[in-house]
Amino acid sequence: MPRRIFCNRTLNFRGLRAIGYDMDYTLVHYRVEDWERRAYAHVTRLLEAQGWPFAGLEFRPELAVRGLVLDLELGNVVKANRFGYVKHAYHGTQPLSFETLKAHYSRVTVDLAEPRWQFMNTLFSMSEAVIYMQAVDLLDAGRLPLGLGYPEVYRAVRQTVDRAHLEGQLKAEITEDPERFVHLDAETPLALLDQHHAGKKLLLVTNSEWSYTSFMMSYAFDRFLEGRTWRDLFDVVIVEARKPAFFTAQSPLFEVVNDDGLLRPARDGMSTGKVYLGGTAADVERYLGADGDSILYVGDHLFSDVHVSKSVQRWRTALVLRELESELEALAAFEGQQRALEALMTEKEALELESVQLRVAIQRRERGYGGETRPLEQLRAQHEALKAQVAALDAQAAPLAKAASEAGSTHWGLLMRAGNDKSHLARQVERYADIYMARVSDFAVHTPFAYLRSARGSLPHDPG
Repeated sequence: MPRRIFCNRTLNFRGLRAIGYDMDYTLVHYRVEDWERRAYAHVTRLLEAQGWPFAGLEFRPELAVRGLVLDLELGNVVKANRFGYVKHAYHGTQPLSFETLKAHYSRVTVDLAEPRWQFMNTLFSMSEAVIYMQAVDLLDAGRLPLGLGYPEVYRAVRQTVDRAHLEGQLKAEITEDPERFVHLDAETPLALLDQHHAGKKLLLVTNSEWSYTSFMMSYAFDRFLEGRTWRDLFDVVIVEARKPAFFTAQSPLFEVVNDDGLLRPARDGMSTGKVYLGGTAADVERYLGADGDSILYVGDHLFSDVHVSKSVQRWRTALVLRELESELEALAAFEGQQRALEALMTEKEALELESVQLRVAIQRRERGYGGETRPLEQLRAQHEALKAQVAALDAQAAPLAKAASEAGSTHWGLLMRAGNDKSHLARQVERYADIYMARVSDFAVHTPFAYLRSARGSLPHDPG
C-alpha cells in the first residue's frame, strides 16, 4: 500500500507527452522536523529582534500537521471535515473544549475563499503554524505590542517567514550539511529515467533559485545516475518560477547562461536542454506544442502546484503527500481495533433502532393511537433494558474511539480523516489532484506505461 499511486481521476500515462516536477518536497525530500526546527529558529530570532518574547519557547512539531486551517478571527487552529464543519480546534497551544468549539463553530463553516481562513498547504507550513499558535498565547498573555490582533499577528509571522527565506541563511545551512536535512531515494532518479526513455518530455519547474536548485539536484540525483547528471534527465529547467503566478500571470522569460546565474532575455522562447528563469506555463505549452490533458504536473503544494495548474491550465495533476506512508502505517496498526470498533457500532446501531421503535410504541400506547396493544410496563421495561445495553456498548467503544481519534497524531488524528468523514485536506486532494502518492519514486512501481483507473465512487445507499 505505501508504494501505490492512488487515483481520483483515470489517467493513461501513454497519453502524456510531458511531465513537470516541482523540486522541494517533491523530487528532493527533506527531513521535515530538522528543516522546520531550523526554520523556526530563524523566524523566531527575527521576531525577537522586533521585541517578541520567544526566548524560552521551543519548536513543538506535534502541534501542527498539513491540512489544518488557521482561523485568523479567533486565533484558533482548526481541523475541518470535507463540508467545512470544524471537528477539532486549538486556541493557541491549548485544545478547545467541546462546549467552546460548539459555541464558536456551530454556525460557521470553513471557506478557504474568505481571508479569515489560511490553509496549511505544504510541509513548509509546520514551523509557521507552531509560531502562530505560540504567538497567540503571547498575545493573550499581554506580552505582544499593543494594537495587534490575531490577524495582525499572523501577517507579522507570515512576513517574517518570507524574510527568513529571502535572507538565505536557512538554505545556506542546508547546502553546508545536506546529509543532515535530505532524505536520499535511489528510485526517484530511476523513475525519471524510465519516463525519459519512454519518450516523455521532463520539466523541472521550481520556485527555488538556480544556485540552490543545481546544488540540491546534484546532491540528491547524480550519485545514482551512473555517469549521467540530473541535467540529462530534463528537457527544460525553470527556476524562480514564482508559482502560483507562473500559472496565472505574465512574466518575462530569461535564459540562465552559466553556472553563476548570468541571465539574458529568451525572446525566442524555450529550447531543449536549457535552463530558464521566470516565464509562464504558456511558454511551456508553446515549447511542447501541447496543453491540458497531455501534461502532468507533480508537486507537493496543494495550491501553488496542484490547485492552480488544474484550475487555470487544466493540466493533469499529481500530489506528493509524503505523510501518506505514516498514515497507511497507522491505519494498518489500528486495523484490528478498527474492526472491533465497527462491530460494536454495528451492534449499537441495531440496538438503537430497536430502542427508538420501542419509544414510539410507548408513545402510541400512552396516547392511544396506532393500534399498539402491548402492555405499557412491558414496553418500558424492554426500553430500559436496551438503554442499559447501549450504555454498556458505549463503555466498550469509548477507549477504541479515543484511540481511533489519535491514530496518526495524538493532537489531530489521521491526516485524511476528520472523525468518520473525510478531512478538508482529503477533499482538496480529491478535488484537485488526479493522482496522489507518498513519493515520486512510486512512479517506478507503476511504470510510465500505466493506465491508472479511479475507483467507483461510493454513495451512502450503495449495497453494502
